[in-house]
This record gives sequence, structure tokens and C-alpha cells, in this order.
Amino acid sequence: MMYRSLFPRDVFAELDRLQREIQQAVDFSPSIRGVGRGGFPAMNVGGTAKSIEIYAFAPGVDPAALDVQIEKGVLTISGERKLDAVPEKASLHIDERFAGRFRRVVTLPDDVDASSVQAKYRDGVLHISIARRLAAQPRRITIQ
Repeated sequence: MMYRSLFPRDVFAELDRLQREIQQAVDFSPSIRGVGRGGFPAMNVGGTAKSIEIYAFAPGVDPAALDVQIEKGVLTISGERKLDAVPEKASLHIDERFAGRFRRVVTLPDDVDASSVQAKYRDGVLHISIARRLAAQPRRITIQ
């Protein structure tokens, strides 16, 4: 008699997947690399050969309320988003918009030039561009 499994998948692989999903759902504590998904403001961080590009999506935040700092290779974006006024007699059924103080932290690579930073805020998006040091940028070497 041949044994036939009632489960079409590998049970251990399925348990491993479930453990990862539970860990991602529970593990939202801040770390040196910032808060995982769901942090405010949402961020995209990437780089080119010449710079590190950071986009923080913070609609409804006054640019004067934003504070951007670089210290010892760590970029910190902090600020406060004010609570929108709700009419006194209105009942609130869904409240998904974040209001309050926030802070995001990003560890920068060793080759950035902290003295060459540009920050622009437009249409709710904070764009920070940090140049890489010239010595760290790739260069073509001619063969003689």
C-alpha cells in the first residue's frame, strides 16, 4: 500500500512561511535602519554611482516642521504632522491619517560626503540627495 499525503505541500516549508509572516507582522520596533513597512513617512532609498537618493513621502507636512540631520553616517528625518480639524459634532468612523511626531533613521554608506547634501520639498515629497566622495566614484582606467 502506498502512502499518500493529505497535504499537497511540504508541511515544514509551510510552517517556515507562516513563521516569517508572523515575525513580519509583529516585528515593527524601530532599529538603526528605521521602522519597517508602515512607518511614517514612507521612504524610498537608493543610490547611483555619484549619489545616495532618499525620497520621504510626507503629504500634509509643513516643510518648516521637518528636521533633517546627518551625524556620524546616520541620516535622521523628524518632524510633526498636525491633526486635521474635525467638526465638533461629527462622528469619526475611520481615522487612518497619521498625526503626531515622527522620526525615521537611515544608515548611510561610508563613502558619502556629508558636506554635500541637498534637500527639496515639493508636492508632499522630501527629496534628499547626498553626493558620494570623488575617491569612491568609479572611474575608467586607460590601458597603455
